[in-house]
Amino acid sequence: MKRGQTLIPLEGVIGSRLGPALPESVAQPSSMIVTVEGIARQTLEQARTRLVVVGALFGLALLVVSGRLIDLAVLGGTGASNQNHMLPPADRVVRADILDRNGHVLATSIATASLFADPAKIIDAPDAARQLATLFPDITYGEFLQKLQGKSRFTWLRRHLTPRQQYDVNQLGIPGVGFQPDERRLYPEGSEVAQVIGYADIDSHGIAGIEQSFDGYLAKGTDPLRLSIDIRLQHILHREVAAQVDEFHAMGGGGLIMDTHTGEILAMVSLPDFDPEQPGAEPKPAQGEPDPHFNRMTLGVYEMGSIFKVFNTALALDSGKVRLSDYFDAWHPIKIGRFTIHDFKGDELPGYSSVAKIFEISSNIGSAQMVKQVGPEAQERFMDELGLTKKMSLEVPEVGTPRIPHPWRPINMLTIAFGHGISVTPVQLVSAICSIANGGILRPATLIERPDGEVPQGVRVISNETSDTMRRLMRLVVTGGTAKQFGNVPGYLVGGKTGTAEKIMLGAYAKKHANLSSFVGVFPMNDPRYAVFATIDEPHGNKKSAGFETGGWVAAPAVARVISSMGPLLGIPPVDADSPVIQAKMEIDVNPVGRHIAPN
Repeated sequence: MKRGQTLIPLEGVIGSRLGPALPESVAQPSSMIVTVEGIARQTLEQARTRLVVVGALFGLALLVVSGRLIDLAVLGGTGASNQNHMLPPADRVVRADILDRNGHVLATSIATASLFADPAKIIDAPDAARQLATLFPDITYGEFLQKLQGKSRFTWLRRHLTPRQQYDVNQLGIPGVGFQPDERRLYPEGSEVAQVIGYADIDSHGIAGIEQSFDGYLAKGTDPLRLSIDIRLQHILHREVAAQVDEFHAMGGGGLIMDTHTGEILAMVSLPDFDPEQPGAEPKPAQGEPDPHFNRMTLGVYEMGSIFKVFNTALALDSGKVRLSDYFDAWHPIKIGRFTIHDFKGDELPGYSSVAKIFEISSNIGSAQMVKQVGPEAQERFMDELGLTKKMSLEVPEVGTPRIPHPWRPINMLTIAFGHGISVTPVQLVSAICSIANGGILRPATLIERPDGEVPQGVRVISNETSDTMRRLMRLVVTGGTAKQFGNVPGYLVGGKTGTAEKIMLGAYAKKHANLSSFVGVFPMNDPRYAVFATIDEPHGNKKSAGFETGGWVAAPAVARVISSMGPLLGIPPVDADSPVIQAKMEIDVNPVGRHIAPN
């Protein structure tokens, strides 16, 4: 003990450090020791608890930091803390499918991932741009760099990555780059149905065709949309029209197959066409070249030539002012003002000819003489009833407006009698042809499948008797008229009408290799069920066609091949054209005893 220090009793120390001193009367050395040990143990437990809590807090902090580092380095910063505004909801709606009438998928959507960046989190923009450009050669280094150095907090880098591309980007580990769930529209049938389906943009918004018309419905992701199209018939029609376009070095072509009773369009082709998954991939067509996005069948309006003689003859007969046994002058060309109406290559029929003969040989002169009996007012009214004078209603936005004369003068009446001076869409034409052949009822054309057995009410345009006569006349065209070379299909009793029209260019009719050559066939003519139409734009005659470019030589072969393929496919039983029952139903006298009507 050092000098000057005061000796303090032990109990004083205990009293000052561990609490008040125990009274002398109760203080026991053994109990004091026990108390000291208990207090020390309690203090040690408190320290251990605090250490565990502090350790847990450090561990939790380390876990959070590690998770964030992984989020930034691997996932590109898509964590919920600052990216919820960029992510689509978990229950996002996927665009509904489009199906053909048999349930075959024509358009569908698949899940993809799209690449984006938050430029504020990009550490080294030039290096990141360089790495990304090596993975995506279709995007330049400069484009990536511009986006990565932008001022916004969000920018798309690349939409709709493949799984391999997504993996490769992940391997780069670029902070500030991430993925968002996305969807991509696919068209399994490619260009073959492009003109019907249309396409959707990169954000799955409908831009053309069915995709545009039903955008709201499809975007809800409800039941698939089922079309009237039969993809099997679409394949057949596309193949045969394309073959004729190639064979005759034509500018393009198109075709339709329609149910004569329901108005359902079973196939629709327009050539050239395009890839709906890459609608902008084709170079812009040069002046004078056809646009592959242009739907010839619904948007194009054309003078259809002699096919209009079907309507002209039906009008004349149904009016009661012309009889099947009547004869008209089909020899002398008709002069009106500075115009002259003559027949193809000057091969006018000799003298007076019957209605049946005029229709069989497709005489312009005879058709013009017939329509004089009914007049322009009746003709205009009939064309209106057939739906040929105004824009039709159809489930695609690409629908053309007919060009008709104003006013409808006598000169217009004469030229419209053989299909010039009025321009309509092919789908309007075929719809009207169906009404002439099906018993006289015009029903609206549609691209949407009708319920089984449903037949729209429609509007009567000619009598059933006139329709029966027209079926006989249309059959005559195939057996002995302008389509006799290629239009007939054994076993399917085809009838129809050819049409060859000079195209109008720069306000005038073109003279050489600028025809629109068409044929519409209906079968079986004893009980019409289907109409098949084909048109070839600017065909060039060859040895196979004996140099001709007309509908009977150019378009009729395509229709015949389509019918011969679709008949067995649809299970249509063949018809014996030589049976007495069928012959009685189809026979018609081309040289009947009747009256001769002088020109007026």
